[in-house]
Amino acid sequence: MEKKLLEILACPKCKGELEISADNDKGDEEMHCAVCSVTYPIVDGIPRFVPLDNYAGSFGYQWNTFRKEQLDRYNGTTLSADRFWSETGWTSEDMKGALILDAGCGAGRFLDAASMTDATIIGIDLSNAVDAARENLFDRTNIHFVQASIYDLPFRPGTFDKVYCIGVIQHTPDTVKSLRCIAEMVRPGGDLAVTIYPRKPWTKLFSKYWLRPITRRMSKEKLMAAVERVMPIAFPVTNVLFRIPYLNRAFKFVIPLANYVGEKQLNDEQRYAWAILDTFDMLSPYYDQPMTEAEARKPLSESGIEVTRLTFYGLNLVGKRPSA
Repeated sequence: MEKKLLEILACPKCKGELEISADNDKGDEEMHCAVCSVTYPIVDGIPRFVPLDNYAGSFGYQWNTFRKEQLDRYNGTTLSADRFWSETGWTSEDMKGALILDAGCGAGRFLDAASMTDATIIGIDLSNAVDAARENLFDRTNIHFVQASIYDLPFRPGTFDKVYCIGVIQHTPDTVKSLRCIAEMVRPGGDLAVTIYPRKPWTKLFSKYWLRPITRRMSKEKLMAAVERVMPIAFPVTNVLFRIPYLNRAFKFVIPLANYVGEKQLNDEQRYAWAILDTFDMLSPYYDQPMTEAEARKPLSESGIEVTRLTFYGLNLVGKRPSA
């Protein structure tokens, strides 16, 4: 672990200063809180502030299985970068010299875009997806990785110039608390961008919610095997149904399968891989809690974030903490 990361980190329990020491038995590095005396391991160079087995285990499995599929540097598209810039509303000039937090980095698809700027980015994830992200972006010297909970972030309040969280909040146990926790990390004058699954009156009628009471309790391996078994039939069928004018939206609503038939940047092989990945992503998370605009705005406002832009690619809110 690089020493400059230690300058940013703080004990997630008491926000005390952390010191690096060596485990005399194994020779591994670990961090010790000088205030509350809690010790945290550093495994493979990544500080770990959570147990390895937690509710986000399906994401760790998912992103280590599909490590490269959604990173632009590997798939030859600009899909993740396009989404990152669109949903944050930031520019590379805005990010120059900034300290940025990616809250829920997964395999690093948005870190890939953000790290192409003159910014220092800390990627955190509750799951061991941070290992996949580090392997994907091993050559980006302006990225640091931390395994931690969004509820116990190992940083002091107001540490970051910018914080983004794309497609993560709905998969946490307490979405309101999650928004407050990431908002707390934004310094005065800093920016926040968050995208959440939107909840409409009909959202819970979407077919994936019919299956999730079963699939979210299945083992990750069995669910992945089931998705892979059905895909050779379901993929060509949805290739047709999802293209039918006027009826395609209805078919997408009643068939719990991802198939990006209109995405021209992906070839058929890539679309097939993304179909498996995102179908698993729909059915596997333990939590899936979409929010209304009002539900998302309230904790941000109460945390001092002024929403300056709202779009509906998902529920996408961009805001700022006033300088004064």
